[in-house]
Amino acid sequence: MHFVNRERELARLESWWARSERFALVWGRRRVGKTALLRRFAHDRRVVFHTGGGESPQEELAGMSRRVAEAFPDDLRDLRSNPYVDWHDALDHLARLAQDEPVLLVLDEFPELIIGSPALPGILRAFWDHAQGRTKLRILLCGSAVRTMFSIQETRAPLYGRFDLVLPVHSFRPHEAAVMLRDLPATERAFVYGLLGGMPLYLSWWDQHRPIGENLLELACQPGARLLSEGRLILATEVGEGEHSAAVLRAIAKGRTKFSEIQDAVGINPTRVLDRLIELRLVERVMPVTDDERSRRRIYRICDNFLAFYLGPLMRYRGEIELDLGESILPALVNGLDDLMGAAYEEAFREHLRRLARAGSLGPNIVAVGPWWRTGGQDQIDAVALAEPQRTRIPVLVGESKWAKTANAARLRARLFEKAASLTTDRDDLRYAICARESITHTTPDILAVTAADIFAGAAG
Repeated sequence: MHFVNRERELARLESWWARSERFALVWGRRRVGKTALLRRFAHDRRVVFHTGGGESPQEELAGMSRRVAEAFPDDLRDLRSNPYVDWHDALDHLARLAQDEPVLLVLDEFPELIIGSPALPGILRAFWDHAQGRTKLRILLCGSAVRTMFSIQETRAPLYGRFDLVLPVHSFRPHEAAVMLRDLPATERAFVYGLLGGMPLYLSWWDQHRPIGENLLELACQPGARLLSEGRLILATEVGEGEHSAAVLRAIAKGRTKFSEIQDAVGINPTRVLDRLIELRLVERVMPVTDDERSRRRIYRICDNFLAFYLGPLMRYRGEIELDLGESILPALVNGLDDLMGAAYEEAFREHLRRLARAGSLGPNIVAVGPWWRTGGQDQIDAVALAEPQRTRIPVLVGESKWAKTANAARLRARLFEKAASLTTDRDDLRYAICARESITHTTPDILAVTAADIFAGAAG
């Protein structure tokens, strides 16, 4: 898998390396590409890269000793016969190796190291408080256990206040995912993204030279298929076995999107579970873009495209797939994907508008892009862009997305004009955006026409 994208993340790491002496913290979900990012950043540097495995301190230190011996074979200390005895020993030795030239120490899967050495954060703090200014050692901590990575930064944690860089690594946005799907036409890029989301590893599994059906058959529709195994792994590791998280996710996947509906489905108050799933970026709390956090019009959606696919269409046929009937059910599976694709494409459309807003293409002072609806779910508008010219937010654009090959812009604009009567009294001042997969007909110069070719253009950055 070739390394693509992540220019902004690399730039922030380079800035930290050039200007800071204190710790860096990199976190993100499994499979998001953190290790690949760090190896790219470290490839031309003097580096020790150690990945925690949840082993005993002695085993971890023995592994660390081997990594250092490989990185510095000419050092006077023979770490193979004289490995580190504790973390103090390891850090002191690395500090001496970095006396004249910088050395990067990457402790990947740091939460796994804490399992065997819970005092390690305190040891790192004491080491750095003593060694700062006396060594060119740079220490970067990385991990996938999001809750642990957050707790490391909390006020009472030993390393509080000692990070000059905290870098979250998230899945690719649509135009970034497109860079990994260059051999596909834009409409198929949209389809693959709708199924797999922006996780680099999942996108690398998709064979761009085979038809959609063959890919689905191999990746999802046979016993032990990669995507089936991956879905189970997410629920077992990231979501957790001993909580109600999986039940909440399944409820949302079945269309129970209001808080009361989720509570009825799982039989508990789901507030804490929902907060944790939002923290993991598996679930999103959605409300009309004009509302604030106190809104009662909030709903919940699974914002990870792959997880929505796994818990929705794929689970519907799980029994048949396990009985090796994947080839038989494949046509029904594909035919049932339109609802899933519609929601995913709608969010990709909104993300495209946000990208245009960041570039200044939607006009000045854009502060938010999101969906909007009236109480009761009426007059739903897929995308509304808000500007804030004088401390008051006003709608400046409304848009509609269709998971269809083509869309009639004149007809959809008229429909949006009617819906917007509940949003603003200045409908004539609004800009209108229409989105479909391949083409927009009956458009006019004042309508922003968006297709998959625009959203999934594949420009890195």
